Amino acid sequence: MTYRFTVLLLCAAPFLDAQNLRSLKTVTVPQPGNLSQYVQDTQTLAVLGKALFWDMQAGSDGRTACASCHFHAGADHRLQNQLSGPAGSFTPDSTFSTAQFPFHQLSDPTNNGSRVVNDSPAIAGSMGMLRRIFKDILPGLPWEDATETADPLFNANGLNTRQATGRNAPSVINAAFNYRNFWDGRASNIFTGATPFGTSDKGANVVAVVNGHAQPQQVAITNSSLASQAVGPALSGVEMAYAGKTWPKMGKKMLALTPLALQNVAPDDSLLAQYVNPQGRGLAPGITYLTLVQAAFQPTYWNTIQLVDVNGIETGNTGTPQSLDEYTAAEYNFGLFWGLAIQAYESTLIADDSPYDRFQQGVTSALSSLEQQGLRAFNNGAGNGDCMSCHTGPELTLATYTGILNAGTVTGVGGRGGNNGIGVDTGFFRTGVRPISEDAGIGGLDGFGNPLSLAVIRNAAATSGVQGLFKTPGLRNVEFTGPYFHNGGQATLEQVVAFYSRGGDFPQGGVGNGIERRNLSAGNQQALVALMKAMSDDRVRYERAPFDHPELCVPNGSTGLVDGSFPLSSSDKWAGIPAVGRGGNSVPLQTFEELLAGTGSDGSRAHHMQDACTIP
Repeated sequence: MTYRFTVLLLCAAPFLDAQNLRSLKTVTVPQPGNLSQYVQDTQTLAVLGKALFWDMQAGSDGRTACASCHFHAGADHRLQNQLSGPAGSFTPDSTFSTAQFPFHQLSDPTNNGSRVVNDSPAIAGSMGMLRRIFKDILPGLPWEDATETADPLFNANGLNTRQATGRNAPSVINAAFNYRNFWDGRASNIFTGATPFGTSDKGANVVAVVNGHAQPQQVAITNSSLASQAVGPALSGVEMAYAGKTWPKMGKKMLALTPLALQNVAPDDSLLAQYVNPQGRGLAPGITYLTLVQAAFQPTYWNTIQLVDVNGIETGNTGTPQSLDEYTAAEYNFGLFWGLAIQAYESTLIADDSPYDRFQQGVTSALSSLEQQGLRAFNNGAGNGDCMSCHTGPELTLATYTGILNAGTVTGVGGRGGNNGIGVDTGFFRTGVRPISEDAGIGGLDGFGNPLSLAVIRNAAATSGVQGLFKTPGLRNVEFTGPYFHNGGQATLEQVVAFYSRGGDFPQGGVGNGIERRNLSAGNQQALVALMKAMSDDRVRYERAPFDHPELCVPNGSTGLVDGSFPLSSSDKWAGIPAVGRGGNSVPLQTFEELLAGTGSDGSRAHHMQDACTIP
C-alpha cells in the first residue's frame, strides 16, 4: 500500500528493508519512566490490571468492563447494536449482515472511480452504555445511581438502546509498542494520572503523602500511552460510565469491592491463579481492590488518615469519610492506579510467535509457498504491494517507539508520515477510507482544545495537512479483529486487500493523492490474505496464556422490552464469554466473517456468541 503524499512522506527504503527482516521477539516492550516513584511491586500491579480490565463492576451499570469491547483477540466482533454515525445514517439496534459490507460498494470493486452502488457513513463501533446521568455511587454495590434521559440517536421503538462508539475498537494486543494509542493518537505517551491527553492536562491529578498530609501533585510518566488510553473509556459517558462520573467516585466504589466478584475465574489463570476464590466467583475472601492497591503502589499514594475533597484539598477530617463527597487518598488517586495497572497488564499481551515471526527468525518452512508469495507482494516485490511503507518494522506498523526512533534517524526530523515536511506525526496516514469531512482523525482537538497533531503544535501552518490521518495498526492476529479500518467498514481481509488494490475509496480530499492504486493480481491478493493469516499467534487463536481470561458477560443487542429499573430504556440480551485458563481453548476463536455466516455456533469456534450468560 504505497503512499504518494508528495509533501507528507519522506523516503526511507533502506530503513524499511532492514527493519522488516525481524521478528517481534527482537523488540523489548517499552517501560514507563520513573515508575518506581509510584509502584513498589510490578507483579501485583499486573495482577491488579488484569482484574480491573475484565471486571464488569467497573462500569456504571455493574455490567461493563474494558474487556466488553476488547474480549476477542483484544478487539470486538459482536453483530447487534454496534452501529453509530450521523443521525439517519444507521438503524439503532440493527444486526450486521454480510450484504452490508463493505460500507462503500462499487459497481467495479477494482476501480474506485466506478459507479457507487451503496455508500454509508455509518460506523461499526462497539456498544457501550445506555445514556444516563451519574448521580452517585451506591456504597457496596457494583451499579450506580443515575437519571435516565431520552436518547434521540440510540433509540429503537421508543426505548433507549446502548450507545455505540464513533470508531471501531482496535485490539489491545501488542498495543504496548504504540507511541500513541487510539486511532487519532489522543492517548499521549505521557500519562498525567487522570486523562488521555498528556501535557495538555495541567492539573494536579493525584495527592501525595508528605509528612502525613495529602498534598496535590502533578504526574508526568513517560512511555505510558497505554495508561493514557486506559483512563479514557472508564469515565466516558458512551463507553463505560454514566455521564459526569469522576475518578474519586470510581475509587470510592471499586476499592471496597471484591475483584471480579460477579465472574468465574479459571483456577489456573496465568496471572490470577494464586488469588482465585476456591469456593466460588471472583478472588478469594479478604482480597479487595484496596488490598491489591496497597500491595502494588508506594505508600506515598495511599497511606494517610487525612481526608480530601473533590479537589484533593484536605478537609480537616481523618479516618473514615463522613460523606460520599469526602475521599481517602487511595480513592482520590484511583485514576493513577487504574491507568498504570491496566498498562502493566496490557504490556503482557504480546503476540510474537506467529509463523511470520518464526520465518523472520530463519525458519523458512514456517511460511507456505503461497504465504511467501504474499510476503514478496507485501515487500513490493513482483506482486507490486509495498504494504511495508506503513506496516513496517517488527511491529508491522510505523506508529511505534522503534518506528519513530528509526524513522527519525533516516529523515532527521522525527519520522515518516509527518506533515508539511515536519515529520513528527510518525505512523499516521490518510488511506481514503472515508471523506475527511466525516472524521478529522489526528487533525482534531484533544479534551482541552489543543491539537492532537504534534506537527500542528510545532507549526500551525500544518493544520490542513493533518486532516483525516489515522494511526496505522499492526497486523498480527488481524484475521480475528474484523471488521476493519477506523470505521469498521470492511468485513473480510479479502475486502481490505481489494480496497488497497484499487487505491482506497476516497483517495482525494486535500491531503496529497492518498494511496496509490496497486492493481494487484487475483493471485497476489489471495497470497496477501494468506500472509496476514500467518501473522496470527496460536496463543491468541486458542486464548492460551497470557491471553487467557476470566468469565465475561457482554451485552449482545436489546430485547425491545422495558428495563424495569429504567422505564425509558430497553433491557439487554447477553452472551457469555466463558473463563479460560492458561491452557486455552480446544477450538479456535471465531472470525467476524464466520460470525456473520453463522460458522462456529455448533461449538467449533470460541466466542460464537451463543453461550449463556451466567453472571448473577
